[in-house]
Amino acid sequence: MSDLPLRSQLAVALGRTAAKMSRMAGRGDGSVIGGKVGLRLDPELLTRLAKDRKLVLVSATNGKTTTTRLITSAMTPLGEVATNAFGANMPTGHVSALASAPTARYGVLECDEKYVPMVLRETGANVVALMNLSRDQMDRAAEIWLLAGKWRRALEAAPQSHVIANCDDPLVTWGAATAKSVTWVAAGQHWREDSWCCPECGGPLDRQDTDEDSDWRCRQCHFARPRPDWALRGDQITAPDGRTFPLTGLSLPGRANRSNALIALAVVAQFGVAPEQALPLLSQVTSVAGRYTTVEHEGRSIRLLLSKNPAGWLEAFDVLQPAPGPVALSINAQGPDGRDTSWLWDVDYRILRGRPVWVTGERRIDLAARLEAAEVSFTVVDDIDQAVMAVPPGHLDVIANYTAFQSIRTRYGRVV
Repeated sequence: MSDLPLRSQLAVALGRTAAKMSRMAGRGDGSVIGGKVGLRLDPELLTRLAKDRKLVLVSATNGKTTTTRLITSAMTPLGEVATNAFGANMPTGHVSALASAPTARYGVLECDEKYVPMVLRETGANVVALMNLSRDQMDRAAEIWLLAGKWRRALEAAPQSHVIANCDDPLVTWGAATAKSVTWVAAGQHWREDSWCCPECGGPLDRQDTDEDSDWRCRQCHFARPRPDWALRGDQITAPDGRTFPLTGLSLPGRANRSNALIALAVVAQFGVAPEQALPLLSQVTSVAGRYTTVEHEGRSIRLLLSKNPAGWLEAFDVLQPAPGPVALSINAQGPDGRDTSWLWDVDYRILRGRPVWVTGERRIDLAARLEAAEVSFTVVDDIDQAVMAVPPGHLDVIANYTAFQSIRTRYGRVV
């Protein structure tokens, strides 16, 4: 940090002070305000802080916070790793993360999809991990084909960056195709409603799925799934050298997290961390910013699941306790959530039939209308406490979108 210009050192110091005051006031962890103050004083602070570090950018619609945590854990044998562990995934959060670990040689930064070009340009990241693209907060985020196009242009202009890309997602494949160096990872794609058309020519994509593999190709042009270097088949990972490893010790539940773990293994392999060394470190991650955490309250075991868009709800349904286990759903529509709740109609809620379901949150009536159309029985309550206390002592799964999740997490105990 001492080799920074005096102006940059002052920006870092005042940013830390602002972050500390934010924490003391109970306004969050201070990552955003700290970075905002630092960048206001030195607009080139991110570039200066990234200099001489080996950086990874992690971007996707879903799973980037979890994958960032998994990569960071697997990279610990290399030394200290700077990271924005709690999801502050814009340049302000990146500045705070790098400033808080001035001696860390390595950095793993979760990056909002639309900020990838800017952050890549300013940091010159060594590795960029691209996992999935699907509809998310359409009232404030770009259309996903536009995002993929921006990735293409940014990666074409960054020949120094190696890309780790999920080749099972056609939009990610198209977005990564201009990179000079790519490792293709068959991480799966459960939600496909946003990728039935070829991003290259607009023609239909034909898909073939078997127990062993998946494939896709455009019916009208050359665009097709690349041959993967890494692959996930059930609970088995196949590495580029043909060796296989069981992915049975992962603490985080569900197929989405198996995919996240595969991406993490491919990333850390670029830095010389072998799968047999990384896998035990991945299993140490049990909760990510409260996601998948189980908290105890009045004899109830409440498991917190975050879902922000249709693809995320599909993955949350995948890890629910077996029916007829109870579930509470909470939906808000504040700025961080997106104001538009029309995406609820893209989610197939019929899987909840036969379960006791409670509905709450600021937009509970919107969700209730959707559940009624899906012929799911439910009870609307004004507050999450009413849902919790209506459940007999035992397990309750709670699925909530961003601000609803944070509110519930704070109420029942923040767990990292």
